[in-house]
Amino acid sequence: MTWIRTIDPAEAEGLLARLYSAAVKRAGKVFNVIRCQSLRPQILRTSTALYTEVMHSRESPLSRAQREMIAVIVSKINACHY
Repeated sequence: MTWIRTIDPAEAEGLLARLYSAAVKRAGKVFNVIRCQSLRPQILRTSTALYTEVMHSRESPLSRAQREMIAVIVSKINACHY
């Protein structure tokens, strides 16, 4: 099993603390997919912005449900429980 050092939400400061707070507001907790980027908060901010654009953009020809279905299938193929 891979081990990645992360910063616990209780220890987060500055930008990381704000990103963790936004994650809790969005999803109710800080999931590991967010925590594994905690050592590079600027990268976390950018990857979260990309995710938001891909999944929530109104400019996409796909509906939100279609995008979610694609995400589920890709996660299943990759054996990812997210």
